[in-house]
Amino acid sequence: MRDIVIIGAGASGMAAAIGAAAQGAKVTVMERNEKPGKKIYITGKGRCNLTNASDMETVRSNVITNPKFLYSAFHAFDNQDIVRLLEEEGCPVKVERGGRVFPVSDHASDVTAALKRRMDRLGVKLCLHTRVLSLLIEEGAVTGVQLRDETTGREQAVRADAVIVATGGCSYPSTGSTGDGYFFAAQAGHTVTERRPALVPFETKEDWARQLQGLALRNVQVRIKKDGRMLWEEFGEMLFTHFGVSGPVLLSASSVVGRRLPAVLEIDLKPALDEEQLDRRILRDFAQAQNRQLKNALSGLYPARLIPVMIRESGLDEEKAVHDVTAAERRRLLTATKRLTLTLTGLRGFNEAIITQGGVSVREVKAATMESKKAAGLYFAGEVLDVDALTGGYNLQIAWSTGWLAGQSAGADKK
Repeated sequence: MRDIVIIGAGASGMAAAIGAAAQGAKVTVMERNEKPGKKIYITGKGRCNLTNASDMETVRSNVITNPKFLYSAFHAFDNQDIVRLLEEEGCPVKVERGGRVFPVSDHASDVTAALKRRMDRLGVKLCLHTRVLSLLIEEGAVTGVQLRDETTGREQAVRADAVIVATGGCSYPSTGSTGDGYFFAAQAGHTVTERRPALVPFETKEDWARQLQGLALRNVQVRIKKDGRMLWEEFGEMLFTHFGVSGPVLLSASSVVGRRLPAVLEIDLKPALDEEQLDRRILRDFAQAQNRQLKNALSGLYPARLIPVMIRESGLDEEKAVHDVTAAERRRLLTATKRLTLTLTGLRGFNEAIITQGGVSVREVKAATMESKKAAGLYFAGEVLDVDALTGGYNLQIAWSTGWLAGQSAGADKK
């Protein structure tokens, strides 16, 4: 029976534990927090968007960094496999818009509980309040870990046939993702690529965006450009914040354009209408409010809080009577509606990032097994690797797939 130690009881760590134990291995999971799956509890706003129901080629097409590396992992354990596992353990799921898969209960805790039940049935030992300090490496092979009991302060060495690093990245450090896995990788001679916050809100130059804090815009088209070149385009929902902009269409954009800032954000507030149709719509609204001031005639076009911004960005006088608005002025309002412009200056930090971009170089990891090419018996899974994807359940699928493959590979009898 192979003795496997897994560092981290997050999504990838629990998948690794189940994969290894299913091979008949003796599995111990070291978790520094007071409970497993702490980051899972906050995913999907507490509902846990656990995977995406699309075919696996579509899932792979939503991977931003190193998608080819994940062929074997996705083949070994796909979206149907994680759904089957959860439902077998009493956690039924449902599919929502965009193929997003959630537990029927809308409680992320049910996902963690189902995984824990499977781990318990397979005899996995879970050590909470336990922090791994370093790897034990002898003659180019990992032989165990040095750990500390966080409740007693006692340190000890634990021997193992294989160690799986499933520590997560740097995002949401309050959940325990403080970058320990990168230290372990470096200790074994691995290259760790630059880490950046990803799936994270943007900061903007313009103050008016911050003045709209809390305002959500639905069914808008956003475009991000730099030097006239299109970097990102998507339809959906966005949100103004106290520092700039956020929301689903922009969180995904951050993973693609984050390294190319500053850039220009253009918001099309009426994407269903071309400019000619929008002009007729504005004329119709104006005809019904000819004697009103402009500031009181736009409620049919924009949310109330956005009206002063639209007038100001169009260079118009809010006190002007609608019947005195010229065709040229109306054109400026139309242009602002189709291309409301902001300057994206930077990203928020890891405290607000859903995932980490960058990590252990996949060139130094065997894609077929998740084993290190630098140190025998060392495996990596999940966010600690230099792989990441867009929003929609894809990042958790990466965690399940790489975790399962690492566990299966580490748990296989190599004697």
